[in-house]
Amino acid sequence: MKNKNGRRWRINLAREKAAAAAAPDRLSDLPNDLLLNILERVDTVDAVKTCILSKQLLKLPAMLSQLYVSISSFSTSSPGSVIRANRAVARVTDNILSTRSPEITIRRLKIRFVLKLHDSRSIAKSVVDAMATQKIHSAELEIITDKAFKNSSPDDLVQSGRQFNTFLGACPDAFACLTRLWLRNMRFGELDIPNILTTCKCLEALRLSNCDSGVISVLRVEHDQLVELHIDYGDFERVELIFLPKLQRVSYVFNNWASSSYKDPMYFGIAPQLSKLSLTRTGIHLDKPLELSQLLANVPSIDDLHLDFRSEKIWVLPECRELLMPVLSKLLYLSLDNLPEGCDIAWTMFILEGAPSLKELCIMVRDHWCIMATDKEYRRANGYCEKEEVKWKSLASDFKHRNLVKLTIYGFQPDDNFVRYIRRVVEVAVKLLEISLHDRNVCGKDCADLNPEINVCPSRYPRTAEERKQTTKALSLASRAKVHFWS
Repeated sequence: MKNKNGRRWRINLAREKAAAAAAPDRLSDLPNDLLLNILERVDTVDAVKTCILSKQLLKLPAMLSQLYVSISSFSTSSPGSVIRANRAVARVTDNILSTRSPEITIRRLKIRFVLKLHDSRSIAKSVVDAMATQKIHSAELEIITDKAFKNSSPDDLVQSGRQFNTFLGACPDAFACLTRLWLRNMRFGELDIPNILTTCKCLEALRLSNCDSGVISVLRVEHDQLVELHIDYGDFERVELIFLPKLQRVSYVFNNWASSSYKDPMYFGIAPQLSKLSLTRTGIHLDKPLELSQLLANVPSIDDLHLDFRSEKIWVLPECRELLMPVLSKLLYLSLDNLPEGCDIAWTMFILEGAPSLKELCIMVRDHWCIMATDKEYRRANGYCEKEEVKWKSLASDFKHRNLVKLTIYGFQPDDNFVRYIRRVVEVAVKLLEISLHDRNVCGKDCADLNPEINVCPSRYPRTAEERKQTTKALSLASRAKVHFWS
């Protein structure tokens, strides 16, 4: 019986292989333009593996206009995996770039690898050689360390910074042609980051994640070509954007603030094209409130503003219309994220009063337990605040806003806090057309599952047709604005 079963299995397997060989190759029948569009949406290594399946597809890897080679395509949890994977990134990068036709332009080249000097130099050489023989519109390096930030000591961060400086000094030609650079988990000397910017002459986007120049350091940025700047944490006490004539987008997730001896944690010098600004901060008791009228005094061109409060203290100071209008006159889009639950949101009207051109206002209310400190002793020791209302009173009882067309609220609950707020917005926004109401925005894993001791109030978001009808009725809208509920 055992032999019969084994023989039957082999016969079935042979039949399946024969059927597969005889079946039409539908993937190969697709036009090249469509196939390339599909392949360029995945890691280049995965795209190459896919093309091996068919003779007709083997020519496509050399025709890709977007290339992304990442260590994550090779790395596993086995011992020595990072070293082998990094070497694979260097080898594959060289193979792909050295075998391409110079007639096919590379619109975007991105390489993600671990900072290991030998492999890094090999990758840099491949990029320089490709730049010399091919057209590459955008070249990006994402350089990570073999230790995650949470596992890194201050000495580890300093060592990584030194290794990068050695890499930069050994391969200046590669960095001179870069358009995008992302560095992770490094601590530099005071002049190192300015030196990086000087070397990267063509740089258009810089991202620093958990990078700084020491605890309570100051970052001064000057660059002729930089368009985007992203800073995720790091122990900078202050970031000074001195001269950035082409800068358009800035995103900054603060680490230090309360200990700052400066009036503001950021300074905007010459940045005439800056239009999009995102600031994220976990506010604590000692934080001085941020005054937008002072912070944005030199950049009145902002049209898209995003403020994230991470479900803690509101760290922005409500100011009067006369102070805000000079800096917010061009603001079109405003997002206020992670406002703490249970607190009055009426204070947010102050920006509406100070931004006469605003078209869309989006508010997210939630207690985001994944990022909040929940231990009572830890909160007390580190200056976290209990929830408190933000004191603000409109001085313009007859105020009307003539450009707002859309109000979006995530975390809507049918209580007085939200109902009164929506009524007030509808009252002043004479051209409001759409009110979009969403339930709480939760993570892929519900935040409430992280700690069973957290007492989370169940959502009362209206889901049935009758509940939504009653909610709409409670809003008592006399305008033409339409209310949309989104599950």
